[in-house]
Amino acid sequence: MKKTIHVVGAIIENDQQEIFCALRSPHMVLANYWEFPGGKIEQGETPEQALYREILEEFNCMIQVGEQVAETLHEYEQFFVHLETYQSSIIKGTPEILEHAEARWVPRNQLLGLPFAPADLPSIKKLLAEK
Repeated sequence: MKKTIHVVGAIIENDQQEIFCALRSPHMVLANYWEFPGGKIEQGETPEQALYREILEEFNCMIQVGEQVAETLHEYEQFFVHLETYQSSIIKGTPEILEHAEARWVPRNQLLGLPFAPADLPSIKKLLAEK
Protein backbone atom coordinates (compact mmCIF):
# COMPACT_ATOMS: atom_id res chain seq x y z
CA MET A 1 0.00 0.00 0.00
CA LYS A 2 1.26 3.46 -0.87
CA LYS A 3 2.05 5.90 1.89
CA THR A 4 0.13 9.19 2.10
CA ILE A 5 2.19 12.28 2.95
CA HIS A 6 0.21 15.19 4.43
CA VAL A 7 1.72 18.50 3.37
CA VAL A 8 0.86 22.18 3.33
CA GLY A 9 1.71 24.89 0.82
CA ALA A 10 1.70 28.67 1.18
CA ILE A 11 0.24 30.79 -1.58
CA ILE A 12 2.09 33.99 -0.68
CA GLU A 13 0.91 36.94 -2.72
CA ASN A 14 2.51 40.39 -2.80
CA ASP A 15 0.96 43.79 -3.53
CA GLN A 16 1.62 43.38 -7.27
CA GLN A 17 -0.55 40.20 -7.39
CA GLU A 18 2.57 38.07 -7.81
CA ILE A 19 2.80 34.70 -6.08
CA PHE A 20 5.97 33.35 -4.45
CA CYS A 21 7.01 30.06 -6.10
CA ALA A 22 9.95 27.79 -5.31
CA LEU A 23 11.86 25.33 -7.49
CA ARG A 24 12.64 22.02 -5.82
CA SER A 25 16.36 21.31 -5.91
CA PRO A 26 17.84 18.29 -7.72
CA HIS A 27 18.33 16.31 -4.48
CA MET A 28 14.70 16.71 -3.31
CA VAL A 29 11.85 14.29 -4.03
CA LEU A 30 9.98 15.60 -7.11
CA ALA A 31 13.17 17.38 -8.14
CA ASN A 32 13.03 20.30 -10.55
CA TYR A 33 9.30 20.91 -10.14
CA TRP A 34 8.00 24.29 -9.05
CA GLU A 35 5.77 24.38 -5.99
CA PHE A 36 4.05 26.56 -3.48
CA PRO A 37 6.53 26.50 -0.58
CA GLY A 38 5.67 24.51 2.52
CA GLY A 39 6.24 21.00 3.78
CA LYS A 40 5.11 18.11 5.93
CA ILE A 41 2.80 18.51 8.89
CA GLU A 42 4.51 17.16 12.02
CA GLN A 43 2.59 15.24 14.67
CA GLY A 44 0.60 17.57 16.91
CA GLU A 45 0.73 20.53 14.50
CA THR A 46 -2.19 22.21 12.80
CA PRO A 47 -1.74 22.84 9.06
CA GLU A 48 -1.34 26.54 9.83
CA GLN A 49 1.39 25.91 12.45
CA ALA A 50 3.22 23.59 10.05
CA LEU A 51 3.12 26.17 7.28
CA TYR A 52 4.44 28.94 9.53
CA ARG A 53 7.30 26.66 10.72
CA GLU A 54 8.21 25.42 7.23
CA ILE A 55 8.41 28.91 5.72
CA LEU A 56 10.54 30.07 8.63
CA GLU A 57 12.88 27.04 8.21
CA GLU A 58 13.12 27.11 4.41
CA PHE A 59 12.97 30.85 3.67
CA ASN A 60 13.84 32.58 6.97
CA CYS A 61 10.74 34.80 7.01
CA MET A 62 7.48 34.88 8.93
CA ILE A 63 4.05 34.57 7.38
CA GLN A 64 0.46 35.14 8.37
CA VAL A 65 -1.59 32.12 7.27
CA GLY A 66 -5.05 32.94 5.94
CA GLU A 67 -7.89 31.03 4.34
CA GLN A 68 -7.53 27.60 2.78
CA VAL A 69 -7.42 27.73 -1.02
CA ALA A 70 -7.63 24.04 -1.89
CA GLU A 71 -7.27 20.51 -0.57
CA THR A 72 -5.98 17.90 -3.00
CA LEU A 73 -5.10 14.22 -2.93
CA HIS A 74 -2.69 13.36 -5.73
CA GLU A 75 -1.23 9.96 -6.56
CA TYR A 76 2.42 9.91 -7.58
CA GLU A 77 4.28 6.77 -8.59
CA GLN A 78 5.64 5.97 -5.11
CA PHE A 79 3.16 7.72 -2.78
CA PHE A 80 0.06 9.86 -2.34
CA VAL A 81 0.28 13.55 -1.44
CA HIS A 82 -2.52 15.12 0.59
CA LEU A 83 -1.89 18.83 0.00
CA GLU A 84 -3.62 21.74 1.68
CA THR A 85 -2.82 25.20 0.34
CA TYR A 86 -3.47 28.45 2.18
CA GLN A 87 -3.48 32.12 1.24
CA SER A 88 -0.56 33.67 3.12
CA SER A 89 1.32 36.92 3.41
CA ILE A 90 4.79 37.81 4.65
CA ILE A 91 4.66 39.68 7.94
CA LYS A 92 8.38 39.81 8.71
CA GLY A 93 11.53 39.42 6.64
CA THR A 94 12.33 38.83 2.98
CA PRO A 95 12.42 35.24 1.70
CA GLU A 96 15.92 33.76 1.45
CA ILE A 97 16.49 30.55 -0.49
CA LEU A 98 17.89 28.04 2.00
CA GLU A 99 16.85 24.65 0.53
CA HIS A 100 15.38 25.22 -2.93
CA ALA A 101 17.24 25.66 -6.23
CA GLU A 102 15.45 28.93 -7.05
CA ALA A 103 12.49 31.06 -6.04
CA ARG A 104 10.65 33.86 -7.81
CA TRP A 105 7.58 36.07 -7.71
CA VAL A 106 5.29 35.04 -10.56
CA PRO A 107 2.20 36.90 -11.83
CA ARG A 108 -0.94 34.78 -11.37
CA ASN A 109 -1.60 34.56 -15.11
CA GLN A 110 1.91 33.15 -15.71
CA LEU A 111 1.79 30.34 -13.12
CA LEU A 112 0.92 27.66 -15.66
CA GLY A 113 4.01 28.64 -17.65
CA LEU A 114 6.16 26.89 -15.02
CA PRO A 115 6.38 23.09 -14.62
CA PHE A 116 4.55 22.79 -11.30
CA ALA A 117 4.29 19.60 -9.26
CA PRO A 118 0.98 17.95 -10.28
CA ALA A 119 -0.47 18.19 -6.75
CA ASP A 120 -0.23 22.00 -6.96
CA LEU A 121 -2.27 22.30 -10.17
CA PRO A 122 -5.77 22.28 -8.60
CA SER A 123 -4.72 25.23 -6.39
CA ILE A 124 -3.43 27.12 -9.44
CA LYS A 125 -6.70 26.49 -11.31
CA LYS A 126 -8.63 27.90 -8.32
CA LEU A 127 -6.40 30.98 -8.21
CA LEU A 128 -6.84 31.61 -11.92
CA ALA A 129 -10.63 31.24 -11.63
CA GLU A 130 -10.73 33.89 -8.87
CA LYS A 131 -9.45 36.82 -10.94
